Amino acid sequence: MGEEFRSVQLIDGDGEFNFPGVEHFMKATRLAECGLSYAVVSIMGPQSSGKSTLLNHLFQTDFREMDAFRGRSQTTKGIWLAKCVGIDPCTVVMDLEGTDGRERGEDDTAFEKQSALFALAISDIVLINMWCHDIGREQAANKPLLKTVFQVMMRLFSPRKTTLLFVIRDKTKTPLEHLEPVLREDIQKIWDSVSRPDAQKDTALSEFFNLEVTALSSYEEKEEQFENQVAELRQRFAHSIAPGGLAGDRRGVVPASGFSFSAQQIWKVIRENKDLDLPAHKVMVATVRCEEIANEKLSHLTSDERWLELEEAVQSGPVSGFGKKLGSILDAYMSECIKEGSSMTNKAPSEFKEIFNSMPPRYDTEAIYFDEGVRTAKRKQLESKALHLVHPTYQALLGHLRTKFLEKFKNDMEDALKSRKGFASSVRECSQTSILEFDQGCADAAISQADWDASRVREKLSRDIDAHAHSVQNAKMSELIRRYECLFEAAGKDTWASIRNLHKHEAENALSEFSSSLSGFELDKVAFDEKITNLKEFARSVVEKKAREEAGKVLIRMKDRFSAVFSQDKDSMPRVWTGKEDVRKITKNARAEALKLLSVMAAIRLDENLDKIESTLLSTLMDAPIAQERKPVTSTDPLASSTWEEVSPSNTLITPVQCKSLWRQFKTETEYSVTQAISAQEAHRRGNSVLPPPWAILAIAILGFNELMVLLRNPLYLLVIFVVFLLFKALWVQLDVSSLFQNGILSGFLSLSTRFLPTVMDILRRLADEGQGQPHVPQNPQHPPLDALSFRRDSQRQAQLSNPVPDASSSSSTLSSPRSGVECPATSHMVDADTEASSTA
Repeated sequence: MGEEFRSVQLIDGDGEFNFPGVEHFMKATRLAECGLSYAVVSIMGPQSSGKSTLLNHLFQTDFREMDAFRGRSQTTKGIWLAKCVGIDPCTVVMDLEGTDGRERGEDDTAFEKQSALFALAISDIVLINMWCHDIGREQAANKPLLKTVFQVMMRLFSPRKTTLLFVIRDKTKTPLEHLEPVLREDIQKIWDSVSRPDAQKDTALSEFFNLEVTALSSYEEKEEQFENQVAELRQRFAHSIAPGGLAGDRRGVVPASGFSFSAQQIWKVIRENKDLDLPAHKVMVATVRCEEIANEKLSHLTSDERWLELEEAVQSGPVSGFGKKLGSILDAYMSECIKEGSSMTNKAPSEFKEIFNSMPPRYDTEAIYFDEGVRTAKRKQLESKALHLVHPTYQALLGHLRTKFLEKFKNDMEDALKSRKGFASSVRECSQTSILEFDQGCADAAISQADWDASRVREKLSRDIDAHAHSVQNAKMSELIRRYECLFEAAGKDTWASIRNLHKHEAENALSEFSSSLSGFELDKVAFDEKITNLKEFARSVVEKKAREEAGKVLIRMKDRFSAVFSQDKDSMPRVWTGKEDVRKITKNARAEALKLLSVMAAIRLDENLDKIESTLLSTLMDAPIAQERKPVTSTDPLASSTWEEVSPSNTLITPVQCKSLWRQFKTETEYSVTQAISAQEAHRRGNSVLPPPWAILAIAILGFNELMVLLRNPLYLLVIFVVFLLFKALWVQLDVSSLFQNGILSGFLSLSTRFLPTVMDILRRLADEGQGQPHVPQNPQHPPLDALSFRRDSQRQAQLSNPVPDASSSSSTLSSPRSGVECPATSHMVDADTEASSTA
C-alpha cells in the first residue's frame, strides 16, 4: 500500500494531538487540494467489536486488527486516521479507541466521551458499531455514551448536521425492518431524556442528526455474505456529500487545507472542557488559515522573479506596459485561478500565459471555502500589503515620467524658440504636449487593483514646466536688457538706430502672438485696438525705463569710456607712458568719446527725429576754453536751457544744464588720470638718464677734490676711521643704548652717564689682558665658566680661518656686554691696528 494510504495516529492514548504526523498525512494524500470536496468518516463502538476490521474491508485501509487467536484485548489506542481507497470524493476515516475497555477500567471514561464528542464535531458520517443482540438493552448499544454525548452537544450553538449510521453486526434471523424501529425509538428516548437549553427544548433530533441503519452478517461465520454486504455499503459512500448522499445536507464544513488546524483546535477545546462554539471555531480557523495563505502569497510575491525584474527595470527608467505587467503579477497571486483560454488569460501579456498554468494556487483559490467575511477581510489586507510593496516602484516610475517629459518640454521649447516662434505660444504648445504624454504614461502605469492618484506628480510637473518657462522668460528678458545695455554702453552714432530695430522686432512678435490670442475672444474692434495700443505703449515704456536707468549712470559710463580710450592704445593694449605719447591729444580724443556718449544718453530717440544735441555739446564743451566752461550760465549760452531744440520734454533724459554740470564734474574726476600720465612720462625720462646732471658732476669735482687727495696720499686715515667705527659699535652694543632710551630721553642719558665710564674701562682692561696673554678674570660672578669662553673663542677662530676677511658687521656683531663674559674679537683687531700704526710712524 502506498504511503498516501497508510494510517497515522491522530491522537495517542494519552490524548496528545500528533500535529506533525497529520501535516505529513495531508501532504502525502494531497488533502489540502480538495477544498470542500472531501468527507470525514469515523467509527465508534465497544472494544473488540470489529471496528477496524469493518473499516479495512469497507474502505481498504490498513488499521491494525485484533488477532482472535491471541485473545480479546485492546487493539486501537487513541484515534487513528487513514485515507479511503477508490472512493470519490476524497474520504478520510478515523478509527476511535473502543469503549468499555478493560484497559481503561470502569471509572476512566473521560477519554471515551472526549473522543466521541471529537468525532461528532469533525465527522460528516459517524458509524456506530453495535451487536445485534444488544438492541433493546438499556446498558448496551452505547446508550450511556450517546446520552452523555448528546448532553455535551447541547453546548454547541449551531452544530454541524452529522449522519449517524448504526451498523448492526452479526445480524440474526430477525428482519432489519423490525430492528430499525426499535433502534430509532431508543435513540429518540435518549434525545428526549437529555436536558436541553430553553432555546433548544423544542428542537427535533433531525435538526442535529440524520439516522441511518444497516446490518451486516457475521464476519467469522458468514464471511462471503459479509463481504457482499460491505461492498453494497461501500457504494453508499460514493458521492456521499452530493445531494441525496449520506452527508448531502451537512453544514459548517471546514476547507480541507484547514483540517489539521481545525482538528487540533477542536481537540484542545474538548480536552480543556470548554464550550465548543462551532461557528466561532469556524471563523477562527478561517482567520488563521486565510492569514497563513495571505502571508504565503505575499512572500511569494516578494521573491517573484518577474516582479524583481520589473522593479529593477523601473530603477533605470520608464517601463512600457508597466500597469499590465504589474497587474498580471498581482492577479497571479490573488485572483481566481486562470485557465488557458479564459478571457483573463487572453488579455494578459503573451509572456505570462505559460507561467500562469505553472503558478501555485491563488489566494482566492485556496481560501474560497473559508468563511466569506474572513476571506474577504484577509484578501483586502493582502491587497493592501501587496500594493504597499509595489507602490514605491510605481512612484519611482512616475518620477521617471516627470523627468522625461520635463526634459521633453525643455527640448521642444528650445527648438521652438530657435525656429523663431512666439514665446507664449511655444510655452503653451510644448506644455500641453508634455502634460498630455505624461497623462498617457500614467494611464499605462495604472493597475486595476488600485486607484492610485498621480495628480501630485502631475501638479509638480506642471509647476516645473512653469518654473522653467519663467526662467527662460527671465533669461530672454535679461538677454534683451543686456542687448539694450550693450547698445547704451557702446553709445555710438548707430545706438538709437539699433535700439529702434530691436524694439520694432520684439514688439512685432509680441503683437502678433497677442493678436492671435485675442482672436479667440471675439472682441469688437474698439476693444481689440485698445488692447493692442496698450501693448505698444507697454513695449515703449520698457525701453524708456531702461534708457532712464542708464541715464542715471551716465557719469560712470563716461568715465569708463574715457578710461578705455585714454589708458588703452588702438590695439586695446594697456598704454605705457614712455614720454613719446601726446598726452594732450589722447586726452582730447578720450573726452570727445565721453562727450559723444553723453549726447546719446541725453534724449530718447525712438521716433527717428533728428536733433543737434551732439553738435551743440561738442561746440560748447570741447571747443570752448576752460574759463568759459566755469562761467555762470547766461542767456546766450546754448546749455543754459532746460530743454533741447527739436526734442520734447517727455523724451529728454538729461537737460542741457545737467549736461554742463556733468561735464564739469567729469573733467574734474578724470584730471587725476591725466596728471598721473604726465608724471609717469617724467618719471620714465628721469629713470632712463644714467649720469647725474652736469652741474652736480662739476660741484662734486670742485668741492671734494682736496679731501679725495688727502685720503689717497695717507690710507691710514681710512684705517683709523674704521677702528673708530668698530669702537663706537662695540660701545653701542655693550651699553644697549636702544633699550636705555625706551623709558624716556632723560632717564636714558642718566643711565648712559653712569654706565659709560665703567664700560670703557672694562673694554680697555680686557684689551690689556689680551695683549699680555693673561686670561681675564670676570668681575661678575654670573659670567659663564672658562670652558664655555674657550669653546666660543675656538669656534670664532675657526670661523675666521674659513673667512679671513670679515666685514664690519660681522666684526661688530662679535662684541658683547662685559656682563655676559663674552670676549670681543673686534678689540683685538683694534690693538693690532694701533701697533701697526705706531711701527709705521
